[in-house]
Amino acid sequence: MHDADLLARRFEEHRPRLRAVAHRMLGSGSEAEDAVQDTWLRLSRADADRIDNLGGWLTTTVGRVCLDRLRARTARPEQPWDADEGEPGPTEGEPVDPEREAVRTESVGRALLVVLDTLAPTERFVFVLHDMFAVSFDEIASVVDRSPAAVRQIASRARRRVQLGGPVRETDPARQRQVVEAFLAASREGRFDDLVTLLDPHVVLRADPAGVGLGARAETRGSAAVAGFFNGRAQGAVPAYVDAAPGAVVVVDGQVRIVLTFVVTDRIIAIEAVADPEHIAALDLATGDPAAR
Repeated sequence: MHDADLLARRFEEHRPRLRAVAHRMLGSGSEAEDAVQDTWLRLSRADADRIDNLGGWLTTTVGRVCLDRLRARTARPEQPWDADEGEPGPTEGEPVDPEREAVRTESVGRALLVVLDTLAPTERFVFVLHDMFAVSFDEIASVVDRSPAAVRQIASRARRRVQLGGPVRETDPARQRQVVEAFLAASREGRFDDLVTLLDPHVVLRADPAGVGLGARAETRGSAAVAGFFNGRAQGAVPAYVDAAPGAVVVVDGQVRIVLTFVVTDRIIAIEAVADPEHIAALDLATGDPAAR
């Protein structure tokens, strides 16, 4: 097969996810399709042989395209959302993408689109890519030209604004905390099957360089692999709120050494392990309910 044909075929495999990202960013099916097409044009002009992670490159690129469109929209205000459109669905004959279906289980619908419209373009970009599509803060930081710590703060601010916008998620914070606590208990007790059940089949575990230095892999994908990593571990992990979202911390000699953040829909779709002291210091950590503080 010709290289161009192979590249086009690989792009089509990622199209459903890219369309889902663009729709969440732009709120319009037609604009989302245009953004995906722009992403293909950028890929066709790039040196694909130098792209190590095509899926990650495409996700951040479509996000960058959408961010540019949002900024242009801010300079020239117009009605951003297609009021009668629902979530983008598969076209006739298009295979169902499991990763996309996992994202769709969040069922945020029109209510979240309205709330997202209140966010600044950079806030929306960070929130959508990290909280909905599990893109790491390091990858996002390179796009918005901010430090990972600054991107964390942007995500935290956006998350709080979304939460204040009303009950737009089927998975509320209380349910998310229950899932995280169940995961930690299963990890400590070595209940591998329970861990797999709590994890989305396409879950992603990412560790920062400091975490890699402690023995973790930079990225682990799939419920079996992530469950295998945590099986019998988390002995020192306790539930906590990280930037007002359910997470966990590992405390050694009175100091937080590792922070775990979770992205939860009906199951856990992403986990990030942070061990860098400077990054940890930039996080808002609480072992109680932040609403009670």
